[in-house]
Parts: sequence; structure tokens; C-alpha cells
Amino acid sequence: MKMKTTIAGAAGLAMLASFAVSGPAMADKLEDLKAQGFARVAIANEPPFTAVAADGKVSGAAPDVAREIFKRLGIDEIVASISEYGAMIPGLQAGRFDVVTAGLFMKPERCAAVVYSEPVLCDAEALLVKKGNPKGFQSYADIANSEGATVGAPGGGTEEKLALDAGVPRDRVIVVPDGQSGLKMVQDGRIDAYSLPVLSINDLMMKANDPNLAVVAPVVGAPVYCDGAAFKKGDEALRDAYDVELAKMKESGEFAKIIEPYGFSAAAAMSTSREKLCSQ
Repeated sequence: MKMKTTIAGAAGLAMLASFAVSGPAMADKLEDLKAQGFARVAIANEPPFTAVAADGKVSGAAPDVAREIFKRLGIDEIVASISEYGAMIPGLQAGRFDVVTAGLFMKPERCAAVVYSEPVLCDAEALLVKKGNPKGFQSYADIANSEGATVGAPGGGTEEKLALDAGVPRDRVIVVPDGQSGLKMVQDGRIDAYSLPVLSINDLMMKANDPNLAVVAPVVGAPVYCDGAAFKKGDEALRDAYDVELAKMKESGEFAKIIEPYGFSAAAAMSTSREKLCSQ
């Protein structure tokens, strides 16, 4: 994991403030940032989306993606500032940041306030199954249609509701108290699949280190929640340039190489769109 960018201290923030737009905005924000030499990004301290070490160094999937894209756009560095989620959009609108890269999931009300890039980091639903996915599950409907197949899920959680809504009979949706229990039940063959969000399932897999297990993600037909880089309204040209490089990285596989070591699914981000997420 790369950890190169540092958070601006008080003196650094004061210096950054001098770069805030005080007069008429430049017609091309991208050229402005190139001349500035860096982009100011708002982040949270919420691994694996973003992470801040004790020495102030920044890592996490969101900053790493942003850093690479800005480099491709001719902007050498990003300078990150920690912000509460509720303060990110007001700070962006006030010109304190150039972009938010922090796991700020797209919602219609947010999409009305800022301009998002295409999806970057997503939290979708996943299934933990035996190696090779012997029953071929890709969706909750597949489980419903597989005679006698069972799925474990947290009681009262999204996954339980999604399974029931897909037609899995109540007696085949097994309430599981915690992740370790669900993993053990799949290992022992007591359930055919265990369902949690992608990041949670990947974390279980990493800790279990069991080559006889596999992950199906994202679950077809289940909701996908994604963030994107958020830009100030009026900076659509910068957002569009960002999207061009993001699309190239997705196509080349570089995007997956950056985010998947953190536990995110590149396939999940590529399975949806800004337009869809902003209308949900």
C-alpha cells in the first residue's frame, strides 16, 4: 500500500488557503491545478477508504486512486485534509478543497450539490461459498431456485431481507450471529452460502486464509453503493478529465491493482454508473 501524501499541518493549511479562489474563477480548473502543482483533497480517516498514520502519512484506496489520476492529468501531488463527512460538501463549495476523495457515497441529494466522477469505491453484497462455487450462485434468486439450498445472513440485516425478497423460503435463510460463525458454517457444509457486504466477506477471507473457500461478488441484482470523486459545481470540465483517466485505468486493470489490495471490488465499481446511483 502506498503512503506518500502527508496531511497539511496548520502552517500548510494557511498556505493552502492562499490558493483559494478570491476573484473570478479560471475558465479551466485543470490548468489552474497544474500551475498550482497539487490538488487539495478532503478525506476521512476511515480505512480502507482512507487511512492516516500516526506520522500523518495518507493511504487508503480513495487517495491512492486520486493520486494516480491527478498524476496522469499533470498534477504532481495531492495534499489531504481530514474532514467530517458532513463538512466535506460545504468545504468543497466554499473552495477549501478541490475535490473530495473519501468514501462519500452517491445519493440524490449529494448529486444535486456536487458533481461526481464515475464510481470508484463500492460496497456491494457478496456470498461466501465453497471453492469453485459448486452450486453456481450468482444471485439470491439462484439460491431460491436451487432446491434445498441455504444462505446464512445477519438477523434483521440487509442480506436477510434481500434473500427473502428474492424468494428464498424463510426456513432456508439461516440467521447467523457473527462473521466467524458464518464462515465456519460454510466450511462445515451447514449452509451453502453466507452473505455480507463485499468488504466484510473479503476481511473474513483474508483472516481465514482458507483455499477451500471462494467469494462471489457482487451479488447480481443486489444494491451497490459507491462513492466517486466529488467536485464543486462549475468544475465539470475537471470532473470530465478525471473520468477519462479513471475509465482508462478501469480498462487497463490498473484500477483493480490499486483498490483490490484494500479489499474493494473493481467489478462492483464497473457494474454501475453515476447516473444510476444518483437516481436511486
